[in-house]
Amino acid sequence: MNAEGSVIAAQESAPARRPFFGPLTRRRWAVFRANKRGYWSLWIFLALYGLSLCAELIANDKPILLSYRGEIYAPVFKAYPETAFGGDFETEPDYHDPFVQDLIEEGDGWTVWPIIRFSYDTIDYDIPQPVPSAPSMRHIFGTDGQARDVFALVLYGFRLSVTFGLLLTALSSAVGITAGAIQGYFGGWTDLLFQRGIEILQSLPVLYLLIVMASFVEPSFFSILGVLLLVTWMTLVSVVRAEFLRARNLDYVRAARALGLGNRLIMFRHILPNAMVATLTFLPFILSTSIALLTALDFLGFGLPRGSPSIGELLNQAKNNLYAPWLGIAGFAVMATMLSLLIFIGEAARDAFDPKKAL
Repeated sequence: MNAEGSVIAAQESAPARRPFFGPLTRRRWAVFRANKRGYWSLWIFLALYGLSLCAELIANDKPILLSYRGEIYAPVFKAYPETAFGGDFETEPDYHDPFVQDLIEEGDGWTVWPIIRFSYDTIDYDIPQPVPSAPSMRHIFGTDGQARDVFALVLYGFRLSVTFGLLLTALSSAVGITAGAIQGYFGGWTDLLFQRGIEILQSLPVLYLLIVMASFVEPSFFSILGVLLLVTWMTLVSVVRAEFLRARNLDYVRAARALGLGNRLIMFRHILPNAMVATLTFLPFILSTSIALLTALDFLGFGLPRGSPSIGELLNQAKNNLYAPWLGIAGFAVMATMLSLLIFIGEAARDAFDPKKAL
């Protein structure tokens, strides 16, 4: 067959390229919407995450807006020295301090506060009862053992957990898809060695392995992200590997090789789009697993640094303060809601990409 015939054969045998918003995508979206539980879970999850992204405007120990001597300030977005309001110090003022409030009033000023006047790390020194204190008008979810507002903790903790989970899901998916593509496309010894290594890693007790690795690194957002990435990337390998093993011997792949196309171009431009259909259904479940792993490490004291808005650390406080049930209720409620919504979304996504329902 000449070059022109090879091109025609490759074009005829290759899967048809469909526009992203074509009929198939619309059918899948219709199937997704038909699963009411998953459809509304998606919107509820997005709404909650959107609110958490605006956490500084909902729970903060600084005013959103402040007027002093005719000038407008935004302490939530910018730090101002106390001298800007007639004080004596160049450091940022404590806006809860009556002295600072008197300075603002003397300057004919006013303040617009968030709904909750405490951030996740604000220690309330004016609580009349011992901490952890029960829910009240001042702290609607109560306070923890460090006199911090529990509502602010779960609000900021939700944002941190979901953001961490999204980053870990993206990174682990990228590594897992690449590893699975290499395994399935090249096969042979490459596939055999990769598969034996993955089986060894999967046979290890993951949580204990994470605890050992986390104990050797300085706790931070990105160090814990790297530690968890070492074990979470294997989730998608088997799915992508199976798709590439199936497609590597199809006619359009053989024709592409005959035309002299490079392996990387064939793998990631021609085969990978077909493999992604099965892969996308796993992403909500990977996200929920990532969040659960971070919470488990925080609960055991091997996760994020102390002072971070951590749901796992809040649950650990609940374990140590059984006489303060509001701590456990708040932590459990936010985790149960978050993971349940993600599971419902994953179930709807699985239905949407099921060929029997979407085609």
